[in-house]
Amino acid sequence: MLQRFSYLDLSPVPEGGTVGDALRNTVDLARQAEAQGFHRYWLAEHHNMPGIASSATAVMIGQVAAATATIRVGAGGVMLPNHAPLMVAEQFGTLASLYPDRIDLGLGRAPGTDMKTMRALRRHMDGSNDFPQEVVELLSYLEPAALHAPVKAIPGQGTRVPVWILGSSLGGAQVAAHFGLPYAFASHFAPQMIDEALHVYRTTFRPSDTLAKPYAMVAAGLYVAETDDAAHFLRSSHMLGYARLRMGRPGKLPYPVRDLSRELPEGVLSAISEDLSFAAVGSPDTVRAQLADIIARTQPDELILTSAIHDHGARIRSNAMGAEILKDLCHV
Repeated sequence: MLQRFSYLDLSPVPEGGTVGDALRNTVDLARQAEAQGFHRYWLAEHHNMPGIASSATAVMIGQVAAATATIRVGAGGVMLPNHAPLMVAEQFGTLASLYPDRIDLGLGRAPGTDMKTMRALRRHMDGSNDFPQEVVELLSYLEPAALHAPVKAIPGQGTRVPVWILGSSLGGAQVAAHFGLPYAFASHFAPQMIDEALHVYRTTFRPSDTLAKPYAMVAAGLYVAETDDAAHFLRSSHMLGYARLRMGRPGKLPYPVRDLSRELPEGVLSAISEDLSFAAVGSPDTVRAQLADIIARTQPDELILTSAIHDHGARIRSNAMGAEILKDLCHV
């Protein structure tokens, strides 16, 4: 039963704008999200993408946490194959020490970029990286360290930063269930396996010191405006930008367009419509019905909403209208 709603931000860089604009928009949007009642504000790690400014995720988490007072702030997520677990523990241990009880650490098992960029990030790749083992190593650094432990995360040890497992397939669900950790499914861009993944997570979950029972978060797009047409117009920026990425032409977040069928081949438009189908788009009444359907289908403990809207003010208004709807749909 839905308890909370949160927001995922990739700090989109708009056409006609700069990375600085995108980062300032993120901080402002986070302040607004806190006032609107969102429970968490997460940032996602991507690299070598001109339309996404959240690559230095831990840095931006610190900026958002400093600009807000109560909302939880975290990574949705850090792509663990790109980093040494010790460094992640130190970064998030530092954040947790500065902002106690407000920091989350979501972990993904994909690089979040192309192989050339992954090599540039990690430098040494011997093929032996194992996500479950690295999760264990990272968790150990966040626990109180044994007196004679040869390596300690300072800051980090004893902070017990809440760790989430992210995924868009069965692998992440299995890892989250095995370690008794909360699970977030990336249905906002990869909904195809959501039902099976949630079933695997919930039926194979093993209680842990962290979590007594499964806790599942489901991601969805959120585009609310006064009318259905206006909301679809706002969303066209994301659709067009995502399509260009799929076609190997990544760029900044495009200006919205009235007719996507005039901008994209039919096959591409069909494919991205399927990828991005887990979304609530329309007037408040339309979005309420769509969100209710998503909740009824997936039975999430928490929804995390995301959007890429070219106009910053329109994104704030979309979130505000969405938050009022979600407050009515929550059962705490």
